[in-house]
Amino acid sequence: MNNTTNVTKDLKEKSILVSREFTAPIETVWNAYTDSKILDKWWGPSPWRAETKSMDFRVGGFWLYAMVGPENEKHWGRMNYLAIEKYKFIDLEDVFCDENGNVNSELPNSKGRNSFTKTSNGTLVEFKLQLTSEEQLKQLVEMGFEEGITICFEQLNELINTGKI
Repeated sequence: MNNTTNVTKDLKEKSILVSREFTAPIETVWNAYTDSKILDKWWGPSPWRAETKSMDFRVGGFWLYAMVGPENEKHWGRMNYLAIEKYKFIDLEDVFCDENGNVNSELPNSKGRNSFTKTSNGTLVEFKLQLTSEEQLKQLVEMGFEEGITICFEQLNELINTGKI
């Protein structure tokens, strides 16, 4: 079992693939992505944390949340749900925005798919992001995406391993 977070950047394809296997049933991992109370526990890379303002988990719905920093500063994000097949995948658009969900076009936005696959040890999650340009991909990387998503996945792994979800 590969118990580390792998991040693969492809400049030519303008994509990032994040993958990790968790020792939990697919239902548990799915709930970690679809229940805002659980998402708030792992999505923000420590010392930051996620704080949900609203969540409507359905095609056409979205999750509006703030990344809250140690000094209580807030950076807003919105994930628009484009397609959902329970326990299989979530297609989404991931954007930076203001507290009302209005998109900030100055920052990178992406479309992606979270795929969930049952394995002999638990669940493999693959998150593939597609950006519109190499510049946006580089900007996202410079903003600390790789370190941030790795910390988030570590936090999710810890919640699973300690039985907190």
